[in-house]
Amino acid sequence: MKRQDPPRPKGRLQAGLRQRRLVVLLLAALSTLAAPAQDLDSSRAYWQDAWRGWHFYEEPEAKPLAPARPTPRQPKPGARVPSHENKPPEVRELERLQRELDEARSVAIIRPTESNVRRYMAIEARVVSQASTFADVAQRIAWSDPELDPTLQGRPVNARALEVFEQAQAAERSRQVASLGRDHVLLFFFRSDCSYCHAFAPTLEAFSAKHGLKVIAVTIDGGTLPGFEDARRDNGIATTLRVGQVPAVYLAQPYSGLITPIGFGVLSEAQLIERIATVASPPPAAPLDSPTLASATGRSR
Repeated sequence: MKRQDPPRPKGRLQAGLRQRRLVVLLLAALSTLAAPAQDLDSSRAYWQDAWRGWHFYEEPEAKPLAPARPTPRQPKPGARVPSHENKPPEVRELERLQRELDEARSVAIIRPTESNVRRYMAIEARVVSQASTFADVAQRIAWSDPELDPTLQGRPVNARALEVFEQAQAAERSRQVASLGRDHVLLFFFRSDCSYCHAFAPTLEAFSAKHGLKVIAVTIDGGTLPGFEDARRDNGIATTLRVGQVPAVYLAQPYSGLITPIGFGVLSEAQLIERIATVASPPPAAPLDSPTLASATGRSR
């Protein structure tokens, strides 16, 4: 005969079932926590995005591409790569001396002790001595080679040579101004109550007679000046040229309508010659309306 186990109490059986359920739930919770964070986020996103309906046919989002790293440039075959070793020893010595001087000066400024300042002054004296030797050699070379002598290039520095240079320059400019008298005139704007205009008028009159450049005087207030009693009344050309200060002198070419300012205020004869010759050398200024200039000069095209 088989042995029959006594029946278990009903309460103990229910307790064992509850215990098994708790173990299953605990294992499920642990597996959920161990899941990757991205799966949990995607699951949440799925349920939170349920309002869009069936959306499992959407294409997955493209992952951003990593930026390409620049390829370092390779030197060409046979190209010489500069290096410190390839520099001449004199260049390396000069660079070393410059660094030593800069460091000594910085130390002496931050910590101006007697030893630091003395060290900087000693290095500076060595640099100055080297530079003086260079200047002496360069000067001797310049004396022996006219093409390398800066005193022979351009404006002289010697007083006697400068006097000769200025005389020759003045004669050349005088010839240029005389050549302009064939087709140019000077427009002289003034006011009869202007003391500077009265002071400048004799200089301009003598300049015109000496260099043969005709002066057409234009009075702004209707008055006259000694030597320019035949001055013409302003017909608007002063406004066109924006003459805001008198006396004012302009160089004009009547047949082309070109007008270039020469200067304002009281000018000397030398200043007039220099400025007129200078402004006549480059291309002339833009032309104004020919009727206005023709009426001011009394000539028609």
